[in-house]
Amino acid sequence: MLFMVIEHFDQARVKEIYARFHEHGRMMPEGLTYIDSWISADFARCFQVMQCDDVTKLQE
Repeated sequence: MLFMVIEHFDQARVKEIYARFHEHGRMMPEGLTYIDSWISADFARCFQVMQCDDVTKLQE
């Protein structure tokens, strides 16, 4: 199944969030596959398309 994940970022923490991403990667559980993503122009939201067979993987 495909899922759309929408993350909302605290503007005061955007640099911290992207620094952690560049250092550690996506940090996803096994069984969850990243398909694609894009970010709003103001960096306040990240839209991600993810794929998995078990919806509980999204909750980990």
